[in-house]
Amino acid sequence: MSSIIQPYQISVPDSAIEKLRKKLSLATFPAQTAHSNDWEYGASLEDVKQLVDFWKNEYDWRKTEAEINKLPQFTTTISVDGHEDDLKIHFIHQKSEKADSIPLLFCHGWAGSFLEVTKILPLLTSDGDGNEQTFHIVAPSMPNCGFSQMTSKPGFGIPQYAEVCHKLMIQLGYEKYVTQGGDWGFLITRAMGFLYPSHVRASHLNFVLTLPPSPISTPLLVLQYLTGRYTASEKAGLERTQWFRNEGSGYSQIHSTKPHTIGFSLADSPVALLAWIYEKLREWTDDYPWSNKEIIDWISVYYFSEAGADASIRLYYEIVHPATAAGGSGDQASATMESFMKWNKIPLGLSYFPKDVIVLPSSWGRTLGPVVFERRHEEGGHFAAYEKPELLVSDLRKTIQKVR
Repeated sequence: MSSIIQPYQISVPDSAIEKLRKKLSLATFPAQTAHSNDWEYGASLEDVKQLVDFWKNEYDWRKTEAEINKLPQFTTTISVDGHEDDLKIHFIHQKSEKADSIPLLFCHGWAGSFLEVTKILPLLTSDGDGNEQTFHIVAPSMPNCGFSQMTSKPGFGIPQYAEVCHKLMIQLGYEKYVTQGGDWGFLITRAMGFLYPSHVRASHLNFVLTLPPSPISTPLLVLQYLTGRYTASEKAGLERTQWFRNEGSGYSQIHSTKPHTIGFSLADSPVALLAWIYEKLREWTDDYPWSNKEIIDWISVYYFSEAGADASIRLYYEIVHPATAAGGSGDQASATMESFMKWNKIPLGLSYFPKDVIVLPSSWGRTLGPVVFERRHEEGGHFAAYEKPELLVSDLRKTIQKVR
């Protein structure tokens, strides 16, 4: 390891915990109506009240903090072109005991965190029956998230996140590595494949975005769409995608247009933060049996984050508003979200989970690059590494088997 990489332990000040309890005790809730618990309108009043009561009276952050601190955590500083010279990045680095293990970068998205990797750490670093591929896992808190630093200038978008992740892997001595991502991780790892193709050996994705079928570039996909020649799973996926666009994507419009406005609520009110994220944990999963502790663990990482919960959503704005004037140059500065959906030579493994928020036909996913493995699952949602760790690990290993 480089000398600038330091072991890290989370230590939230007592004063911050006490301040949280006071804020929870002073919470003002919406008035009760006949539809206060109708999820079609958003987070349930009954659920949020119950979770706030648990957070205030039963939850023990120090216990959670001690559990997290058993993980091998580190921090380092990374220079980002046109931005911070010494951006602090927090990350988990779990090495396997096997010498032939492959370096793996795990990229979380929103509304997740580095906690998403915790269930797959033991599965990927040990070889089970003795014949399975193992990995050295690197799982950073993305900039503006968790215990990584807040960025200070506009224009810190997907190329900059990719730069941070790549430079982190290089600092750790991993010149070649594989990537895994969903949500933001899709865009970040795709960008890494375009910006650092000689370093990325393969990429596994559990969230798939593509350019829409075009009569010019993909006429067969247009014909397939018009004739409805899809499997039952693909048809259900398109219905789920349409539901999300019509009924579940309002948050994204807010994040990507006026993030600072909702940011005041997220930064100041733990109840607002809880309701904003809890809705996604419930709606984006496949009936995952969230415990109260799990929910508040996830929310607490945002609440106690070094950058502040409001900083976590700014990436949405930068994705939608890439600007060459904001810093960086060339491909990095002008990259749009669509540019990362074009064909790339990096070998791909694609996993589709039915209760993800966007679930496209497999033929669309194949427009991203050489797909060496794909699987459409019958269960699972947006946070696959946490909801269905065994399924994700199996898919990842099968992907890497195809490219070794």
